[in-house]
Amino acid sequence: MVTRLPRLLGSALFFLLFVSPLLGWTQSPAVPPGSTPEAATSGDLAEGKRLYRINCAGCHKWHGGGGGGYGGDALSLRKTKFDRAQIIETVSCGRPGTGMPYHRRDAYQDGACYGLHEDDVVGNGMVLAANNFLRPQEIGAIADYVLADIKGHGEPNYQECLAFFGTGSRVCDIYAPGGGEQKAAP
Repeated sequence: MVTRLPRLLGSALFFLLFVSPLLGWTQSPAVPPGSTPEAATSGDLAEGKRLYRINCAGCHKWHGGGGGGYGGDALSLRKTKFDRAQIIETVSCGRPGTGMPYHRRDAYQDGACYGLHEDDVVGNGMVLAANNFLRPQEIGAIADYVLADIKGHGEPNYQECLAFFGTGSRVCDIYAPGGGEQKAAP
């Protein structure tokens, strides 16, 4: 097994660098290509926010700006170019070779994630399992929340912070008008 590991890692690295861009990394296991989701309701967005807080904010931060986290440097969701299907794919399948874990329980059992199977990536450190697995509708709710409240937004601000944490949160003081000298609204 030890002698196979470098060859397996080399093959996986070759796939990630050369083959995967040709495949587009865009087919989502949860949303068929070309499908258009129905508009998210406020209830869906609230659920997406709740799930984001539990499963994503540890690395991507409350504001989605990314930075250092449990799995390394998480990418900015504020600056992402990903569409809904790509966000769903990434949350479902993770990103092999990075700290982004997969959240779909059977992600690598059926080859739906990048055409890879468990033997290709799981157990050799190429992809990590999340602490919590999510159902497809939960992953979709996270994607909808990211698209509605994070992607394309500029720098985090006081109002966004209050919307995420609620009024009275000291976390938001640094975003308050006046450079954090004022306290959050009661």
